[in-house]
Amino acid sequence: MYSENLEKLIEFALADGDLSEKEKQVLYKKAESEGIDLDEFEMVLDGRLFEKQKSIKSTLPIPQVAPKSDKSGDVKKCPACGAIVQSFQTKCTDCGHEFRNMEIANNAKLFFEKFEKIENQRINEEKPMFGGIGKMLSGAHMVADTIAKQKCSLIQTFPIPNSKEDMLEFLSMALPYARQTSVWKTFLKGKGVDASALEINGAFRSKCEQIVMKARFSMKDDKKTLDEINYYAKEIGIK
Repeated sequence: MYSENLEKLIEFALADGDLSEKEKQVLYKKAESEGIDLDEFEMVLDGRLFEKQKSIKSTLPIPQVAPKSDKSGDVKKCPACGAIVQSFQTKCTDCGHEFRNMEIANNAKLFFEKFEKIENQRINEEKPMFGGIGKMLSGAHMVADTIAKQKCSLIQTFPIPNSKEDMLEFLSMALPYARQTSVWKTFLKGKGVDASALEINGAFRSKCEQIVMKARFSMKDDKKTLDEINYYAKEIGIK
């Protein structure tokens, strides 16, 4: 379309898909010297720049999006400063921003509501049975075993909280159920503790221990919260 010399200059200027002001000045000066209308030349130049950029874009590899994972080793961005932190951390190590998860906090309350609902179900189902004391006791034990399994399943599937508020809330509410001392004192006094009660106690202790271990690992720089966590750990009997 233009002279061979001008075409080479245009090709060289557009090679990287960008056109600097200095390159434009050189091209306009060359076009003007050849008697080319500059308004028309500008339109042609813009069109070629657009085509070049589209050509370069089409040759770039399609970015691969990594699949989302819930593993504890994943990383996340701090919403306050943008720093990359491990997903299990409760606050940013760069700016100190605390990560709060209100959904989990609500789930902790919901968890204990479900737990109490299961207990109420046990009370309703343990009704007097006809046919002698043996059948009554057998029926009560069957109900207790079923309820215990439901409770343990609920405890085991509860997700470990990520923020200090959520951890403290769960530990405080789980304390009466997770204490080993109260259960074993009852046992030692000869009053007896049935297997289902010990099973539930063990499930709560295991979940609390997971929370305590996570807190100790992720809250090394938060002494105040860690002291509170260790208080509950001591009350429950977790070393």
